Amino acid sequence: MIRYDLRCANGDEFDAWFGSISDYDKQAAAGLIECPHCASTKIEKAPMAPAVHTARKQTERKERAVAMAMAAKVREHIKDNFDYVGPRFADEARKMHEGEADERPIWGEATPEEAQALAEDGIPAAPLPPELAPATPDKKLN
Repeated sequence: MIRYDLRCANGDEFDAWFGSISDYDKQAAAGLIECPHCASTKIEKAPMAPAVHTARKQTERKERAVAMAMAAKVREHIKDNFDYVGPRFADEARKMHEGEADERPIWGEATPEEAQALAEDGIPAAPLPPELAPATPDKKLN
């Protein structure tokens, strides 16, 4: 497979995959490649930068892989050790803070206004970045 950056006669750019270089040549000559933006069939290859794998890119890929593995471990820890309270998060955190409910690790959703009110009242809570949040459980909440 080969990917080409393409440009139509109207200047629209898009990319497309072909089985081989000759597949592109045959389809282009037959007018079978169509611009997805304007339907023009007058298509040419656009200039492309080669994909160069530098030591810096390899290091960045390794760092990203480590970060993704760590995020997976955090998600698993939260899933296994925290109670999901869904949209009741602010109410549950407030009840625990005021001694009306036993303290336990929880996670869920809160509106920006609810989060602000918790902070103003000195109730410890922190936003969980989306990449660290486990999948929302399918179970019904009481």
